[in-house]
Amino acid sequence: AAAFVTRLLRAAGGIGEEQLRRFRERLQEELREHYKHHWFPLVPSKGSGYRCIRINHQMDPLVGKAAGVIGLSHERLFQLLPNELTLWVDPFEVSYRIGEDGSICVLYESPQPGGKAPKALESRSSCKEEWRTGRSSPSKNYNMMTVSN
Repeated sequence: AAAFVTRLLRAAGGIGEEQLRRFRERLQEELREHYKHHWFPLVPSKGSGYRCIRINHQMDPLVGKAAGVIGLSHERLFQLLPNELTLWVDPFEVSYRIGEDGSICVLYESPQPGGKAPKALESRSSCKEEWRTGRSSPSKNYNMMTVSN
């Protein structure tokens, strides 16, 4: 998860490699500490909401803290990162979505104990393109109905 956010910052440009390294290391530390008592390998989905990293009109506090170490403000982060980004960090899997209607893409997956094979990864190329461009899936069309008295 930390490497992914760092890659997004690198792709946006304007941040030196040393700063990016320090950001990634600090974000890894923040995640490790934050998840310390909320990591359940035997029940990977337990606590998943707590482990969700979210940028959506507000900066995720863990990302904000790590960025502060290298002097990046929340305002600058909002310019560099996708407007809507969700990362789910679970035992055996890290996935993300850019945009509310974007595809959920798996960044990391490992076999679970007991020989359970990881599920097939779908849409890798579209997910790869999505994070590079910062685009989300096209928005859905909704029919609106007006009600009057």
